[in-house]
Amino acid sequence: MRSLATIRVAALALPLMTSLALSAGGAEAGTATPDGPAVDAALLERGRYLVEGPAACGNCHTPQTPAGPDMARNLSGQLVEETPQFTAYAPNITPASRIAGWSDEALVRAIREGVRPDGSVMGPPMPFELYRHLSDEDVAAIVAYLRSVPPVEAEFVASQYRIPLPPSYGPPVTSVPPVEPGVTVEYGAYLAGPVAHCTACHTTFGPTGPMYATHLGRGGNTFKGPWGVSVAPNITSHEDGLAGHSDEELGRMISAGVRPDGSRMVPPMGYHYYAAITDDDLAAIVLYLRSLPPLPD
Repeated sequence: MRSLATIRVAALALPLMTSLALSAGGAEAGTATPDGPAVDAALLERGRYLVEGPAACGNCHTPQTPAGPDMARNLSGQLVEETPQFTAYAPNITPASRIAGWSDEALVRAIREGVRPDGSVMGPPMPFELYRHLSDEDVAAIVAYLRSVPPVEAEFVASQYRIPLPPSYGPPVTSVPPVEPGVTVEYGAYLAGPVAHCTACHTTFGPTGPMYATHLGRGGNTFKGPWGVSVAPNITSHEDGLAGHSDEELGRMISAGVRPDGSRMVPPMGYHYYAAITDDDLAAIVLYLRSLPPLPD
């Protein structure tokens, strides 16, 4: 696979303002979170990369403006989706929110299983069916980074569900081993699934959510927002999907939101975050997408 380094279009991405500034001394000794002990700098850096990069947590949890995420209110929550079935608010996940009182273990469970410390179950659109496969190391890094970001005060608004929520999204998650990083289909599947949840939006929805077994990557889902209405395209290897695009074209669409003809793509794809994906990780994602069985629109 050719390098995707040439596809970067820096002018299209807002600078990713992060709260983590590691000095040379801090990188060796660890960095303290606002109200906690020193945390390994490598763990924080991995968490920063995931949250502000491929995981794109702020795509839902950061208030959006016409120009992109409002980084002055990074991760402080917003209204994400309003449908006949539910009105979903992504909550504040900075240290100023209620998660400050949750243990790391409780926050990990909330992310991977959708269960709060009081035992109540969270609802969509969080893709818990994918997040439950986040590795122990990566979910720990995400939690460590969330503890380190600047606290932002924001009013809590509860989501409202007009559909029954399941009692759980699966059995308790005990331990998830890491996937070896590299430009491989396996690591690309991990990045496009549990990390970036590409497959959640781009798999055709059925009555209970994405139909992974039969419609993986087929697309067709509609998303409404300030941009109007967008439709998740087919990302399988079919000619209706990605077969006609080069690796460089795919990489540019993912990380810069620009089609081969130069036209801009629209949200809810988190282009401002995907611009931070490393070349190798982007190449792994493209390799995985090439492996998806071809499905017509």
